[in-house]
Amino acid sequence: MNEQKIFKQECTKEILSQGEDELLLESTKKWLTYSFRKKYPYHFSCLGRPIIQYPQDMVAIQEIIWDVKPDLIIETGIAHGGSLILSASMLAQIDMMEAIESGQTMNPNQSKRKVLGIDIDIREHNKIEIEKHYLSSRIKMIQGSSISSEIIDQVKNIASNYETILVFLDSNHTHAHVLAELEAYAELTSINSFCVVFDTIVEDLPLNAFTDRPWGPGDNPKTAVWEYLKSHSGFEIDKSIENKLLITVAPDGYLKRVR
Repeated sequence: MNEQKIFKQECTKEILSQGEDELLLESTKKWLTYSFRKKYPYHFSCLGRPIIQYPQDMVAIQEIIWDVKPDLIIETGIAHGGSLILSASMLAQIDMMEAIESGQTMNPNQSKRKVLGIDIDIREHNKIEIEKHYLSSRIKMIQGSSISSEIIDQVKNIASNYETILVFLDSNHTHAHVLAELEAYAELTSINSFCVVFDTIVEDLPLNAFTDRPWGPGDNPKTAVWEYLKSHSGFEIDKSIENKLLITVAPDGYLKRVR
């Protein structure tokens, strides 16, 4: 067995051990709860655009994109556009890797691979900054409710032109909205790809953590995931990602399509 395989096996065992370490898990939960109060995930950026995300989840996203190598990434929720830029940057790296391996030249502004972002309110100042970003040629944005029939039809029409699809759900975090998004978009996820549902952590935070939001414990993305999985056996929660990250806004949210 070569050294790379040995190292990978060691990591697999260590990650499993992390997920079974009650002291580590409890310490992490306390840190997450406290850091959330400090708006910790608001303080990072990706290639110049703010990205409201924990760095650990950013790493997980780039690992998933690299492994799956999608030609379309569907994202609900745009905000400042940092997540769109992260996804687009990974697609650009995949294009470059394939060009290097094949020995072919490429036009960096022309790519079949796209990121499709949907948001009910794309703020004009954010739209301007995203559109002038050097990765904007890989990004398409749609304004409207992600659960309206019109928007769902638009997304499905676009998705029909792609083979390998990855889905990120990160908009309105109420149970009803996320469940509707799952019903609309999860089926577009390719086999062995992922539908990642963000902010499932809401279920694990104190009741007073979201006094100015319509979601909270009992009504959030995690409860929507649990409900969706009751009738959709094609997806499984990939606990290995959560066990590896420990610090994540998406516990039970990394859904892998297995069939």
